[in-house]
Amino acid sequence: MKPGSGGPTPFHKSFVYAWRGIRHTFALGRNIRVQTVFGIIAILLGFIFHISEGEWLAILVCIGMVCGGECLNTAIEETVDLDCDHMDPKAGAAKDMAAGGVLVASTASLIIGLIIFVPKILVLFGLS
Repeated sequence: MKPGSGGPTPFHKSFVYAWRGIRHTFALGRNIRVQTVFGIIAILLGFIFHISEGEWLAILVCIGMVCGGECLNTAIEETVDLDCDHMDPKAGAAKDMAAGGVLVASTASLIIGLIIFVPKILVLFGLS
């Protein structure tokens, strides 16, 4: 809340602002769109292979972690760009660290997806 804004934001308005932020992230970033496609593919594979409840939980947590991380990364990048209109090593480092966080989440999610789906794909093709 900004000082002098007239009080706290009504609860329902928080959802409006959050959805606006998600739309803004999609408008700005190619990465969130690519990651969403991979998330949708993972969900489709989950239905195709009838994954277990625990596997569903892992997949959904991964999707949420990566997409949420990308929203935070975009927010950090936009904030740094707003505050720093020149090339600054510290600003670049902050943006790189935020992107690194998404890379860590994406890599962990990829590994989890491979652990869940590769054995099922091998069985499908009679290789296991």
